[in-house]
Amino acid sequence: MTFDSNHVHFSNYNSTNGSEGMALLIFVGIFAVVFFIFSEEIKTVKERDPAAKSALEVLLLYPGLHALVFYRISHQLWEWKIPFIPRWFSQTARFFTGIEIHPGAQIGKSFFIDHGMGVVIGETAIVGDNVLLYQGVTLGGTGKETGKRHPTLGNNVVVGAGAKILGNIMIGENSYIGANAVVIKNVPSNSTVVGIPGRITKQEGRKIDLELDHMHVSDPVMENISRLLGRIKTLEAKTGCEAPKGENDVDFTI
Repeated sequence: MTFDSNHVHFSNYNSTNGSEGMALLIFVGIFAVVFFIFSEEIKTVKERDPAAKSALEVLLLYPGLHALVFYRISHQLWEWKIPFIPRWFSQTARFFTGIEIHPGAQIGKSFFIDHGMGVVIGETAIVGDNVLLYQGVTLGGTGKETGKRHPTLGNNVVVGAGAKILGNIMIGENSYIGANAVVIKNVPSNSTVVGIPGRITKQEGRKIDLELDHMHVSDPVMENISRLLGRIKTLEAKTGCEAPKGENDVDFTI
């Protein structure tokens, strides 16, 4: 009787141990597949985020990559016209990462969402290769219109934190959308857009730096104010007119 009891206990232990081993094997297999398929995106994260210390850290801890993995699966199911499940995948990703990417969106290679919380990408949005989005970005529509109703982003576009790009518009390649800008019109290539509504300033036809310093983004409104202030000072000097007493010139800096 004792022997039988021990035998049963030993069998149960082997069964439990075997289940745990199988679960671990499945996890490692999924881990390896994701690492292989998304190796380019992992490399992109490491290149653009100085906080990323290793590929393992990126794979396990970066919500932007997790949302992209969910998106690639849901988008393929969407292409196969499978109902319900693609949207379920996207909403599951939203729950875990705070990033909502509609499975109908089209996203190119080397896509990176930094931090990611609050990012929304609409159904008909098209995103080119090597695009970087910061947290709080919306690629949305402007109403209840049908058809293509979300923006298209060209290659090498950077969109700053909190920016809203709305409607069926085109953001040209190598462009930068400043933090919290609201863009509702087409943007030519090699441009920077700042403000509400978004105002365009050319970058002299040069490709922008993907590691652009947000503190030194040129603002066309401030540039014009500075030019006007300079012209006023010139007129005052030529006419001998002085500013009213108690008022000082404001030094506008960009």
